[in-house]
Formats: sequence, structure tokens, C-alpha cells
Amino acid sequence: MLRSNFEPGTTRWAVRRAQWKSMGIREADFEKPKIAVINSSSTLSSCFIHLDDVSKVVQQAIRDAGGLPFEVRTVASSDFVTSAGKKARYLMPTRDLIVNEIEVTVEGALLDGMICLSSCDKTTPAHLMAAGRLNIPTLLLTCGYQIGGLCHGKEVDIDDVYESIGAVEAGKMSLEQLTEMADAAIQTPGVCAGLGTANTMHILAEALGMTLPGNSPVLAGSRKLYEYARKSGERIVAMVQEDLRPRQILTREAFENVVTVDLALGGSVNSVRHLAAVATEAELDLQVVELFEELAKDIPLLVTVRPNGPYRTEDLEAAGGTPALMKRLADKLHLDARTSTGRTVGENLEGMEVGNPEVIRPLQKPHSLRPGIAIFRGNLAPEGSIVKLSAIASDLDRFEGPANIFDTEDEAIEALGNGKIRAGEVIVLRGMGPKGGPGTVFAASFVAALNGAGMAHEVAVLTDGELSGLNRGIVVGQIMPEAAEGGPLAVVSQGDTITIDLANRTLTMQVSEEELRSRLSAWKPEINPIQTGWLALYAQLVQPISGGAVLGKRRIKPEIGSNG
Repeated sequence: MLRSNFEPGTTRWAVRRAQWKSMGIREADFEKPKIAVINSSSTLSSCFIHLDDVSKVVQQAIRDAGGLPFEVRTVASSDFVTSAGKKARYLMPTRDLIVNEIEVTVEGALLDGMICLSSCDKTTPAHLMAAGRLNIPTLLLTCGYQIGGLCHGKEVDIDDVYESIGAVEAGKMSLEQLTEMADAAIQTPGVCAGLGTANTMHILAEALGMTLPGNSPVLAGSRKLYEYARKSGERIVAMVQEDLRPRQILTREAFENVVTVDLALGGSVNSVRHLAAVATEAELDLQVVELFEELAKDIPLLVTVRPNGPYRTEDLEAAGGTPALMKRLADKLHLDARTSTGRTVGENLEGMEVGNPEVIRPLQKPHSLRPGIAIFRGNLAPEGSIVKLSAIASDLDRFEGPANIFDTEDEAIEALGNGKIRAGEVIVLRGMGPKGGPGTVFAASFVAALNGAGMAHEVAVLTDGELSGLNRGIVVGQIMPEAAEGGPLAVVSQGDTITIDLANRTLTMQVSEEELRSRLSAWKPEINPIQTGWLALYAQLVQPISGGAVLGKRRIKPEIGSNG
């Protein structure tokens, strides 16, 4: 029996029936699977502007398959639009806001399943987290990437605009030239081109088994996307009928698969926190940071899509996308892991071929023996930190220099423009994590500005703030614990020597253990400057980033197996 079916022995069904009958829902519809179509459509950003058209196709496919669709709207957060206010503090909290919006609407109405239209980077992890939390039949439809344009005969995209901010600050580009580039950089709807967090999470959603095979990457607005919209609408109805639930898919084996794919892909550093949050919401007893450490010993880099190398997202799609990469990694994957198709990973990959052996290389001929992402530990990051090795020159094994400390990104960008950041320094941006921000303050713009100023490989950056998957250079992010929780990053002093050992994956402040203990014992937390509104509430509820920075303390249950 469908959980949405009316129960005549109760009274609550009557008011819901009255509402739905007034909307034109027929008597026969009441017995159909009732499917939520989760849509973050918004005219604020090109990331979301096409989702209404996608939603219409999905809803019709659900009807054609014998289901009853209900569109559910959620907040839409774009890193390049929503970042304008509150120093980008709203970006990370938006993820958890979406999760709770979905819970309220879908659980409140007792809908039978949901299909989530995933786009800009907080929507995809939010959809996966909601799937893990609610554990009702769920399918994600990733809604595609954008295409860049031409500026004076040169291909440009949003990444070029992002990095050119630093070129303007350094006097290497005029404001007029930057404006011309910005006007040409985005030509279609969809998420940022390149392996930013959005495209990374689209690919990882598929690698987890939560989309139909071959959904990622896909060009937004393309015939292929709308064909996947139709197939996905049909499939979610079947998933409800089969009672195929997320926790039957989101197993330890699935997470080992997705981390393997992420390492070979060279995905966004933000994927680590998002995957940890998905595992937490699915109540899976799994330490995702440690899983990255473990698997990184054996997984090389197979893909060099921007910012990791010369190829573009459309090259990865043409080479076969996620299924082709997983085919390359087949010997490293759990091929018996279950997916949203009802079939296993291995069955989904049957007959798959790689279209371009340079875009997706074989394990025997990787682009680099290093994995795309690595976990660094040391006295500055006792619980770990994340480095995108694929965005660092492969011949660099060590970086050491004096700390130059900034408490805001604006101060750091101003110092860059004034020539107060020098080659050989380690730039520290702290107090910018989920609790300290609150809401994870942007550090990504400063890193991009370093690239634009030509200093990306001359200085290093350490931060507990928000990075972009498009960032390049010697960057250590998600330092745990964050400074606001009394992590060692909080007690770094100006001029302290900091060593980043890429060969041994360590992050060390060159002070004695006694000195470090003394500094930590004297440290006192600062009062959160934001005392009202959503960000203040978020700061009170957010948990450590090592567990994904979810809201509220959790009691993790034993791992749920294939019958969970």
C-alpha cells in the first residue's frame, strides 16, 4: 500500500482530499504513486533558469508512467549570485536549508517518492542528504553544465572571469577587459563549466548510483538532457512500485565506489564534506575523510578537465562521461553495488566504451600517479585537511614559508592589490568555517585572484573557509577542527613557519608541542558577530565539518545493508 493513500478510518485525509480535488485531481489519481518533483528554479541565476522546462518533461513522464507529480519548490543558491550578500555566508547553510525544506514538504504530505532536479552545487548534496534522511524512493536528475563563449577569438568561461579579478587587482588587466570577458563567458543555462563543485557532485551522484547511468555530465538544454528527464520521470514511478529506497543504494560499497571515482576525477575539495554529510544523513557508520585517506594510496588521476588540465566538461561528456570513467576503474570498484536502475554497477557498465583515451586515461597510463584529492594531517590539522593535488604542479613536493594572516577575504585581496603579499609566504585565512563564519565565508575569490595575479604557485593558502572546485594552486582547505572550534589554525602567529609536505601529506606549524599547547590553552572563542536570523541559528546548530557540517547532533546507527 502506498503511504500517501487516504485512510478513511482517520479524519486528516478529508482536508487533504478537499485540497487536491479542488486542484482538478481525479478520483482515479488518488490511488497512484504521488511523486514530489523537487525544483529549485530561479530567475536569479543561469544555473537554475532552465529547470522549469525540465520539470514539465519530468512531470509528464511521471503521469505517462502512472504516477501523480507534485512540484515542490526550494530555495536556489548560486555561488556567483548569492555570494553577493553577507560575504557569501549563505552558501553553505543553503544546503541544509534545502534538506529541511524537502523534509517538511515531502514528509508533511506523505508523498511516496521524489525526483530531484539538481543543478548548482548546493542542490546536489542537499538532494542526496534528503534522500538519505527520508529514505523514500528517490532519483536525482542532474540538469547540466553551461557553455562558455569567445572573447577576442579566445575561448573563455566563468573560471576565466573568476581568476581575472586578480589580474585587475594586480594591474595586468583593465576593468573594461574584464567586463568584456564577463559578457562573453556564459552562453547557455547550466552550472559552471569545469570540475567545480557542481559538475563534481553531478558525477558523484551518478557514481553513488542515485541517477540513471550516463546522466553526467550533460549539456544543459540539450536533447540528451530532456531525454534523461523523460526516462527519469518514468523510472521514479517504477522505483516506488519496487520500493527501492536510498539506503539500499547508499551503502559502504557505494561510498567506496564514489570516493574512488572522485580521486581519479580530481573533483572539488568540497566533495569531501558533502559526501560526509550524505553518509551522516543516511545514518551510515562511515568516516568519509578516513576513506579518502585509505583509497588515495591506490588511485591515480585519470582525468584532467579544467582546472586540472586542458580539457573541458564537454570533452568529458563526449568521452563517455561518468560510465566511461567507472569502466576504466572497474577493477577498483564494487561492481555488485546496487543502483537506482535496480541493476548493479557492473550490469550498468556492460558494453560501455571510452570515447577518448586521452580525456579518460587507463589505470596503466594515468595523467599522474597522485590522486586528484588528498587528506593532509599534522599539528595544524589533527583531524585532517584537504588538498587538490591535481591542481598543483606534479613536480612540487614541498612548500615552506612564513605565515601571513588575514581574518577576511577582502583584506587579503586588498593586500594582494597593494603588493603586500610576497612570494614564498603561506597565506592564512581563518575564522571562516561553518561555525566561525558563520556559514563558511568565501576564501575562493582570493585564491582565484592569486591565479589572476600570476602568484598561484608562488604562495600557499591555508583556510577553513569556502573554496571553489575551480581553484588552482597550493591550497589547503577544510582544515579541521576549524579555528572557531579551537583548532590549531586559530593560534598561528604572524611569521610562524609552516611546512606543506606534499610527498608525505602533512601540514605542520614549526613550533614545539609545548608552545602549541600553551597557545591553545590561552585561546578564547570570539563572540559571533551575527546574533539574529538564519545564520545565527545555523551557527548554533552546525556540527564539525569532519562529519559533513550537518545540523544537529546525530547518533549513527550500524550500517544498513541491502535490505535497509
